[in-house]
Amino acid sequence: MGENASFWESLIYAHPTCTTWKQEAEGSIYHLASIFFVVGFMGGSGFFGLLYVFSLLGLGFLCSSVWAWLDVCAADIFSWNFVLFAICFVQFVYVTYQVRSVAFDREFQELYSALFQPLGISLTVYRKIVLCCDAEVITLEKEHCYAMQGKTPIDKLSLLVSGRIRVTVDGEFLHYIFPLQFLDSPEWDSLRPTEEGIFQVTLTAETDCRYVAWRRKKLYLLFAKHRFISRLFSILIGSDIAEKLYALNDRVHVGQGFRYDIRLPNFYHVALPETPPAPPSLRSHRLQRGSPRRQPAGATNCGSLLAP
Repeated sequence: MGENASFWESLIYAHPTCTTWKQEAEGSIYHLASIFFVVGFMGGSGFFGLLYVFSLLGLGFLCSSVWAWLDVCAADIFSWNFVLFAICFVQFVYVTYQVRSVAFDREFQELYSALFQPLGISLTVYRKIVLCCDAEVITLEKEHCYAMQGKTPIDKLSLLVSGRIRVTVDGEFLHYIFPLQFLDSPEWDSLRPTEEGIFQVTLTAETDCRYVAWRRKKLYLLFAKHRFISRLFSILIGSDIAEKLYALNDRVHVGQGFRYDIRLPNFYHVALPETPPAPPSLRSHRLQRGSPRRQPAGATNCGSLLAP
């Protein structure tokens, strides 16, 4: 214990304290290095934040190395600062390579900025999503069909990038699909990974459209490897289906100007107490005329909830 105490005492008290301070200031190179350090540690996160931090810290360590070589003439100070400069330089080159490897075309970059970046999705995760669709944006010309009722198989998940899609069933208009909305989210949600189905609606391009498509099997393999991406798509698809249901709800009106709200089915009967119940034959006729839900054959039909 005595030897350990003497070691720490010699380590702490061996050096003389500063009784007099140096009057002249250090050279401009030293102060420039300090400025680089202060500004460099204000960097943010992400790829560009790392580039900002490593570039300024590297310049700071380089200035410190020059200061140690010219003014202090201390080999150890120069060596440490130069090693730190080399580390920052290597990190800067590595991050630059990563940024270049995740560069995208203009449409994919706009899609990331509008949909994925607000959710906090990093560029590396987004790169996996883009590679799953082969980084391809497909064009659908005006009045061409993306899917035909009762004919087109459900074998992919598509996201509209530009244009407008009209959704109809038996020639009757249901709703529109706008950019940043999925074309076939109800069909995707109604099928299990091992099931197959066909479209029960027709999707027609009202304008020249551009969309991104992921094949079902390939996308499910991506979900199996990355659970985070699976949860991300589950949230996006659920939100998209909700928007489509509300779009249908805006078109549903009943007598005397009341609007049927799909969220409050019991409130519908309270809102119209004076309306007499329809005869059984009329109710049956209305159910037969109701618009079916967008779902493949064999799935449970919930179209009666949306029928006027």
